[in-house]
Amino acid sequence: MSRQFEKGDEVSWDTSQGKTEGRVIRKQARPTKIKGHIVKASVENAQYIVESDKSVKRAAHKPEELRKL
Repeated sequence: MSRQFEKGDEVSWDTSQGKTEGRVIRKQARPTKIKGHIVKASVENAQYIVESDKSVKRAAHKPEELRKL
């Protein structure tokens, strides 16, 4: 069973630069494009759009990559 997050949840995730913190913007259950990349989200494999506190940039992450703060 995958983790569930709600809009506004404060979360952290790992990047190549280290740990990053931010918040959940929304759950994405359909394919979409972010920063020129296609996010292959679906109802069965939903991803979360998160916004970094530091850079204010948005990215998509799988639920298992995120941790609640």
